[in-house]
Amino acid sequence: MIFYRSLKPIKAMSFDLDDTLYDNRPVIAKMNQQVNQWFHLHHPISATRSESWWLELKLALAQQDDWLYSDLTQWRHRTAVQGLVMLGYSIVQAEQAADELLDITLAHRSDFSVPQATHQVMAQLAEKRPLVAITNGNVDLDRIGLSDYFSLVLKGGRDGYAKPHADMFVKAQQYLAIEARRILHVGDHLNTDVAGAKRNGFQACWYNDQGVSLTQARHASLLPDIEIHRLDALLTL
Repeated sequence: MIFYRSLKPIKAMSFDLDDTLYDNRPVIAKMNQQVNQWFHLHHPISATRSESWWLELKLALAQQDDWLYSDLTQWRHRTAVQGLVMLGYSIVQAEQAADELLDITLAHRSDFSVPQATHQVMAQLAEKRPLVAITNGNVDLDRIGLSDYFSLVLKGGRDGYAKPHADMFVKAQQYLAIEARRILHVGDHLNTDVAGAKRNGFQACWYNDQGVSLTQARHASLLPDIEIHRLDALLTL
């Protein structure tokens, strides 16, 4: 645990989810593989274009509408619709296929187990302080068993622009009815979590379980208040 500033008394905590409370990297890799297999099997025309073609289309859509960066679910759906229409589907066919694809995606998105160590830490913290989840992702907290620890769950798209934008930090502070400087936000990303929290008056805890040097880290723009390498370090605060 590294302190960069003296912490003010913590009356509530907010948490990022992906890559903070669990390792999301293998989850997304497995999900993408399974979703692509389903897409190619049930809509073979999708396999006539490369992965890079679909990625370029996805990025082009976000350049036209930057809201999509905040709503990952809508972004995937719109990419599927646009791509299938370009490949010859009618808009009705494309919409139906995209709906089915989204159902498959969301099913696989939350098909994993959260480490027991995370449950132990979150259960102890939830007994002492109100906790809020602030995520840019679209995981189903009920399915992965984390929902009971949080009094409020905020998701990018559904609840406003994604972090580091102010929308969800402001909503969390208003819901908690606690001064922002008394709320500690915990997250792995130096921009969306640390910078987002600090710019909105929160205290910021950088969860660095990858052994990254702060002075050499990408996205480092604002100094966190504290850096931890294990989640259970939060229990000592």
